[in-house]
Amino acid sequence: MRVLGIDPGLRHLGWGIIDAEGSRLRHVANGICESGTGALAGRLLSLHSQLTEVLSRWQPEIAAVEQTFVNRDGAGTLKLGQARGIALLVPAQFGLEVGEYAPNSVKKTVVGVGHADKRQIDHMVKMQLPGVEIAGPDAADALAIAICHAHHLGAQRMRVKA
Repeated sequence: MRVLGIDPGLRHLGWGIIDAEGSRLRHVANGICESGTGALAGRLLSLHSQLTEVLSRWQPEIAAVEQTFVNRDGAGTLKLGQARGIALLVPAQFGLEVGEYAPNSVKKTVVGVGHADKRQIDHMVKMQLPGVEIAGPDAADALAIAICHAHHLGAQRMRVKA
């Protein structure tokens, strides 16, 4: 199964795609959609266009998005929420089921602790996807989200078989 992970952000929206066959994971692609500067509507449109291109090119079968945490800055949280809306909308437009995971859940699944830092996430993603070249921290987070979703899907399948 081809799994797309998305780390939503207004400036940098990370994405990562893996193939999951049972417990085996293989890196397919990763990158970062940059929204640039200017009016919010134009930046959101840019993210939508770029993410649409990712899905068109790599054709994932399922997607997962990190849930938004609330910042102290209400305006920043709202903007992040709008970028997260794009991250949910584009896979839905392709007919994909979209899972959602809290940041601590992703970290616990991939690193083993819920309060891991960026370096630990990057390291464990590289351990689980040997040879991967990661486009940046947002792409590493997106790959971690995809890995988390693949593990949760595998666990669900095991429960169904039992």
